[in-house]
Amino acid sequence: MFEQKTWWITGASSGIGAALAEALAAKGARIILSGRNEVALREVAAKCGETLVLPFEATDYARIPAIVEQAWGWKGGVDGLVNNAGISQRSLAVDTAFEVYEKIIAVDLMAPIALTQAVLPLMVGAGGGKIVAISSVAGIVGAPLRAAYSAAKAGIIGYHDSVRSETAHQGVGVLVVAPGSVKTNVSKNALDGKAQVRGFSDTAIDNGMDADVAAQRIVDALSAGQRELILAEGMELQGALLRRSNPDQLFDVMAGLIASGYAKKLGAET
Repeated sequence: MFEQKTWWITGASSGIGAALAEALAAKGARIILSGRNEVALREVAAKCGETLVLPFEATDYARIPAIVEQAWGWKGGVDGLVNNAGISQRSLAVDTAFEVYEKIIAVDLMAPIALTQAVLPLMVGAGGGKIVAISSVAGIVGAPLRAAYSAAKAGIIGYHDSVRSETAHQGVGVLVVAPGSVKTNVSKNALDGKAQVRGFSDTAIDNGMDADVAAQRIVDALSAGQRELILAEGMELQGALLRRSNPDQLFDVMAGLIASGYAKKLGAET
């Protein structure tokens, strides 16, 4: 699954993407690294053995056919695609400009769909492959201060679940990963209600799971043939499980967070 296989990772310049690139490379995989920051991608590439650095803007849909052709042609195929690129949000829905929804849904949902739609026919024609979709616990529970992000990440789950059911008989395996708090720059780089970069992090993120640990758990899930991985601990894991077992209780818990000052604590209350 990994040795001498070609894995393409978007959002690979930092965080889970960079850590996963290193973890897959350690298993003998050849790595294609994509993202916007070419300098950071090359720094990751230096740790990953045989690599192709393929920078592009995720929402430049017109370039995707040419980008896919270049990725596919590098080693004669792509065995695994990791849809990881994305941006988050920290703002109450009532205070959030529509521009925020447009940007986050474009980057976090439409861009991975566009890339997958271009890769999928080639993967099916080659007899199969693996697709990993990095969603979020927020895509399961509908987390406060993340209405746009939750909408996009819920869409990621729905889209990839459909792709899994349609292509399993054609050799395509799909793993949907729903991380909780992982120690990355996701919160610092999140958009506020006016579509500006927030610029500071959350305590939950700062104390979250190490990206290296998250990457290893994803590799283990792939090796085990899992189709879903809730990559969370503690209350975040319990919240995701509660959404399926007792949604009314979860809804009360989420509303209670806001009532107890959660928005103010995160600096998102007007």
